[in-house]
Amino acid sequence: MMDAGGSRMWIRAALVIGFVYFLIGRGSTLPADQLGVWRAVAWVASAALYAAHICYEHFRLNHSPRATALHASIAVGFGAFALAVAANIHDLGSASGYRPRMLIALIAWPLLTAVPACIVALAATAVLARLPTKGLRE
Repeated sequence: MMDAGGSRMWIRAALVIGFVYFLIGRGSTLPADQLGVWRAVAWVASAALYAAHICYEHFRLNHSPRATALHASIAVGFGAFALAVAANIHDLGSASGYRPRMLIALIAWPLLTAVPACIVALAATAVLARLPTKGLRE
């Protein structure tokens, strides 16, 4: 059985990783030239972070596939929510004025990212759980 401090490790990890997703997303929009290259780099960086998070949850924290998928999707959803908040703030300062429909992003972006992230993480960890782990969890 895990102690209270150990059970909260996934929450800290999810918040930190979600914040890194936010930084990656914001950073990919800053360079105006070669925007496509920066977006591709952001996708690769996010995918690597996602895979690392799944491995951390599965191998280091020894969480079940369901818990790992839930925790990974919470981090993804948090990052998407932070990006939606930033988009709403940006829209407030736009010349055309704030568009109230931007509020939809606060719910839509986390759902549109966290649900697929949960499904993919569940499938990935189900496969990882079936692999031999001799020497991997040490």
